[in-house]
Amino acid sequence: MKPNIDNTSFGSITIEGEVYERDIIVNLKGNIKKRKKKLSKEIYGTSHIVSREEAKHIFKEGAEILIVGTGQHGTLNFSEEAMNYFKKKNCKVVLLPTPEAIKEWNTSSGKVIAMFHITC
Repeated sequence: MKPNIDNTSFGSITIEGEVYERDIIVNLKGNIKKRKKKLSKEIYGTSHIVSREEAKHIFKEGAEILIVGTGQHGTLNFSEEAMNYFKKKNCKVVLLPTPEAIKEWNTSSGKVIAMFHITC
């Protein structure tokens, strides 16, 4: 069951009334998990570029769309290798600043997963 996202502000995201103060991933079953930023930070020295290794962690078989909240000001980006990984998996990637990505998530349907960066 896909959870509804209530809102976001710098450093937090509220889902079904529960406040999360970390980046999150929402899987196909609607489960909310902590983003494993270290998978990208180990490669790029920052968690603002998503690596292929992190892309593998985000993707779940069967997902057709990945909605990405790129931060309150849209700072997060995907490496070329990560984008190619999703392309090979036939999973469309939608990159939007987190407030816009939340609107996209709440109106989306189908086999959708998400990742939300909650700061910059």
